[in-house]
Amino acid sequence: MPPSVLPDGLPVPADGALPASVREGLGGRQFGAYVHIPFCRVRCGYCDFNTYTATELGSVSQESYPDAVVKEIALAQRVLNDRGHNSALSTVFFGGGTPTLLPASALVDVLERLRDTFGIIPGAEISVEANPDSVDRDYLAELHAGGVTRVSFGMQSAVPHVLATLDRTHDPARVPEVVQAAKDVGLEVSVDLIYGTPGESLADWRTSLTQAIAMAPNHISAYALIIETGTAIARQIRRGEIAAVDDDLQAEMYELADAMLAEAGYEWYELSNWSKGGAYPSHHNLAYWRDTDWWGFGPGAHSHVNGVRFWNVKHPAAYANRLNGEQSPAAGYEELTPEERFEEVVLLRTRLREGMPTKDLPGATREKVAQLIADGLVEPAAAFRGQIIPTLRGRLLADVIARTLT
Repeated sequence: MPPSVLPDGLPVPADGALPASVREGLGGRQFGAYVHIPFCRVRCGYCDFNTYTATELGSVSQESYPDAVVKEIALAQRVLNDRGHNSALSTVFFGGGTPTLLPASALVDVLERLRDTFGIIPGAEISVEANPDSVDRDYLAELHAGGVTRVSFGMQSAVPHVLATLDRTHDPARVPEVVQAAKDVGLEVSVDLIYGTPGESLADWRTSLTQAIAMAPNHISAYALIIETGTAIARQIRRGEIAAVDDDLQAEMYELADAMLAEAGYEWYELSNWSKGGAYPSHHNLAYWRDTDWWGFGPGAHSHVNGVRFWNVKHPAAYANRLNGEQSPAAGYEELTPEERFEEVVLLRTRLREGMPTKDLPGATREKVAQLIADGLVEPAAAFRGQIIPTLRGRLLADVIARTLT
């Protein structure tokens, strides 16, 4: 099953140079780094990410992979310096795949190279995604000692038959152990959940929420399962082996999650994300939703610098070969028009509890806010204060809000 396809775009020069337009207004913009670790022991049936198991890696090894990332870091420094970029990193996020399949020392070495190359602001959020069965206390302690501040565990569910449908291999009993270990060594903790898996009941989902809340992580994400074309689970549904996703049940599950998490002291700050007491949001992901800048390192990683988006070739071997040949690994880029940037801002900002200022909307579009209020999709009091914030119903119909305002 091939991972998701890359978008079409303009060719990137071999040296990776960005268009001259990125220089305008570049100074002072928030800047983050995403580091993609594309390795997994097995590919989960629902996954459409750019990940590879050992048999799919060709000439690339997990041991040599960090060297390729370091070469892209050096290339990014040359490209950004050429365009007058001098912002230190405010967030770093190691995602995947399973970053913790690499030794903790390898992740820390990449982090140190980012620090030496760009600088990292004091108090920056440094996150690592982890599978519960890929770490122990010593591993987590090494991450923390190396500068990591936050770990995000892929819990997905506490119910064995749901995990089996998702092809998740970890033991649910392992999750509380590693969450406590992460807390013990000083890391902030997030757990990721998925709801709406075929065969998952509302009672199953309540069980997963109850166990996630009982661990008292700083942050909980809850994502509706989306069936992507070409995934194993999509083929199972097509063959009638498992039931299709029930949209109405997913909506009930979202409402249950919001109620239970609110009762436990978690505040939603983005459609799928809740923070304990509102104090522990994912600052890296907030940077995406706020349309800031980031460089994505690794095969298939996407970047955004001041209205220019670019993305790397997908396969780790192609990625490493380009960098070994002193060429940019970028496969293409696009320069967003003002209209496209506006549409993205509306799409992203209306997902957030902080909302989007109505003053940022064109005059004719502001008139549509009244209809969104009448339809129960945005908070009336917030709209009168000049902020577009979705109601619970609006969160379930977020795309309707975005389409109405663009």
